[in-house]
Amino acid sequence: MALDESIYAAVAQLLKARTRWPRLLALGEPFHGEETFPRLRNDLLRGLVDHQGCRCVALESDCLAGRLVDRHVLLGDGDLDRVMTDGISHGFGAAPGNRAMVEWLGEHNGTCPPADRVRFAGVDAPMEHSGARSPREPLRMLHTFLAANCEPVPHRWSRIDALIGDEDRWTNPEVIMDPSKAVGDSPEAHELRVITDDLGWLLTSLTPQVAGGCSPEALREAELGARTAAGLLAYHAVLARTDPNERLERGLGVRDAMMAANLRALATREHGNGPVLVFAQNEHLRRNPARMRIGPLEVPWVPAGAHLARTYGPQYAVIATAVGSAPHAGIDEPPADTLEGLLASTTSTPRLVSQGELTELATESPGLTTRTTDNPGYFPLSPTTLTDFDAVLFLPHIPPPTTGRATPLTG
Repeated sequence: MALDESIYAAVAQLLKARTRWPRLLALGEPFHGEETFPRLRNDLLRGLVDHQGCRCVALESDCLAGRLVDRHVLLGDGDLDRVMTDGISHGFGAAPGNRAMVEWLGEHNGTCPPADRVRFAGVDAPMEHSGARSPREPLRMLHTFLAANCEPVPHRWSRIDALIGDEDRWTNPEVIMDPSKAVGDSPEAHELRVITDDLGWLLTSLTPQVAGGCSPEALREAELGARTAAGLLAYHAVLARTDPNERLERGLGVRDAMMAANLRALATREHGNGPVLVFAQNEHLRRNPARMRIGPLEVPWVPAGAHLARTYGPQYAVIATAVGSAPHAGIDEPPADTLEGLLASTTSTPRLVSQGELTELATESPGLTTRTTDNPGYFPLSPTTLTDFDAVLFLPHIPPPTTGRATPLTG
């Protein structure tokens, strides 16, 4: 499979033995910022839409901001430049492949009936490496829905708004390194958590009653608000902890649990359609616990993929991407005693390697080690966790990127 050939065909061949396609099909990237990975995702998306009835693509991006992109591709709302900047977080909106995807979604949706339109979703928690959002927006979403469908709402918005107070208290980037600056353990935050729990359970208890009298989209927005507000308040509480290991492990765990909850909601919404295509970093998608080195600390956490595998079993399928060499990204030729080195010795062209084949290759090559590179964002394959993924898309070499040209979708 050459890079300009269809990844969809390879994935379809991999999954042909299954009685049905998975509800969630995840494609991982081993590090962020490389344009090859979104280009391959775009090709897979096109194939899934054309042949498997896929009606949703979900990215590792802010779940609240992603509603801007969804409205743009469905209804044409908003200027594309603003949508890419404000609707896709972590700076990923600047990636040519992501812009090409959003443009294609809009063009596709403009030529087909509503039932065949493809939606966009961000599934990440609304947070960056520099901090997290306040719970104001998701709580407003939840409270507004309840006020329209349930009177009286047991908590006034004016009280909630006052408890949240100044946004800067929540978004202060110093909180990441200094728990004394955190607001998550304050009396106001504790009261907000009680209120959020109360409103969330009120929404849950009323759902069968109000579902027939409101739009499904409005109800889903309220549910998104409820789980996002609860997750953000839990995350801010973690930031107030003083033990560095606990802050990192629990913070990563809350974030991935929020991602998993968002993906479960999408799988429910899209039930009856083709698979939801998920695109995120490999580590978020793996089936088993993940580990990441942050400075001197080795931090374990439970990734979103572990939650999804527990919920969906074989209806959750995940393909990791691995790289042989990408010198422009600080990734030199892999040592022979690593999984990447082993794969590089078997092929000079990109190919999809099933979990069974990878396990067989590893068994025949004892003494494999985990690779290291000069790219701190690259997460290598580990010979001890071969069951994390259904397959590995191995790219022996990634050339330096071309600039000034968006990556098109190819069928």
